[in-house]
Amino acid sequence: MTDKPLSVVQAITEVMREVTKVAKSDRNESQGFSFRGIDATVNAVGPALRKHGVIVVPIVESTEYGTVEVGRNRTQMGHVRVTVTYRWYGPDGSSIDTRTVGEAFDAGDKASPKAMSVAFRIALLQALALPTDEPDVDSHAYERARPGPTRDDAIAAAHKAIAAAPTIERLRELLALVEQRKTDGLITEEDATSLGAAIEGRLVEISTPPGERPVSDPRES
Repeated sequence: MTDKPLSVVQAITEVMREVTKVAKSDRNESQGFSFRGIDATVNAVGPALRKHGVIVVPIVESTEYGTVEVGRNRTQMGHVRVTVTYRWYGPDGSSIDTRTVGEAFDAGDKASPKAMSVAFRIALLQALALPTDEPDVDSHAYERARPGPTRDDAIAAAHKAIAAAPTIERLRELLALVEQRKTDGLITEEDATSLGAAIEGRLVEISTPPGERPVSDPRES
């Protein structure tokens, strides 16, 4: 007479008895701490799962894509967040579900697999109650760069500065700034021409009153 196959709960309990910790075999060089990566976690847990007949199947519930700018250099990175249900099957065919979220940044095309690896690692650690002894999630984080000015923002700011310019010297500075914005690609040639006309109009407004020396065009060196 053969033994009755274990249920998924019984089998996972056996896995938890066998695997009580995962060694920190990976190192975060930029922030100086050791951690348990996905390979270390699977290498520790995988043999026990196979021994006790537990199969884990991922079911992706949702995937969100985006981009973020990171750090002072405003490096653009792909950003992926996945919500995954992991279905755990026991030897008798019974199953239970766990759901977790994985999130990752990547400058290339690896954000999605990274996010899936994070989700699976979290699922294994949490479902099997494995201690992490890692830095608290609030102890380190990316600082997202603030959004840069848009074309409309730059044009609106330029018009405001031109209208408030009190001197010819200030108009010269604004003219140079308009040229720089055009060089940077933030505004178009047409935008620069329009702003140049606004500067000329403001020059007329602040021209020296009658009897004083005439002013020069701010674009003249």
